[in-house]
Amino acid sequence: MTLALPTATTLRNDIVAGDATAYRDLAPMITRQRLVVEGYPTFVITDEHIKDYLSKLSVVTDMITIIEPVTHVSELYGWAGWIHWETSGAHFYSWERPLSFFSVDIYTCKAFDPAKVVEFTEQYFRTTEIVAKGF
Repeated sequence: MTLALPTATTLRNDIVAGDATAYRDLAPMITRQRLVVEGYPTFVITDEHIKDYLSKLSVVTDMITIIEPVTHVSELYGWAGWIHWETSGAHFYSWERPLSFFSVDIYTCKAFDPAKVVEFTEQYFRTTEIVAKGF
């Protein structure tokens, strides 16, 4: 069976632009939880910090690690890291310029406590400011 998906040009702008009224859960019987956490750390983040953070995040969220954290550095964009969980995973990004900043993107098929993640992240990176958005 072939499934024909609309191309980006055929999608209405309100659907891809984030219009909340256009979004509906197509699979409510499948647990999916997302959380984006961003902040300003008080130190320069290295690959070892990213690996350690993602490993400890697995404990905080009660996820089973399938693949240990992997990192990559780009001269243009800074550090990136990823961990694969049995129930999905998390991405981590950090910049030193134009400012010291990080962004964590968690996607799971198992529920977790977002408040615990934000508290852990705030303490781990000793942030001067932190924000989070779940969806």
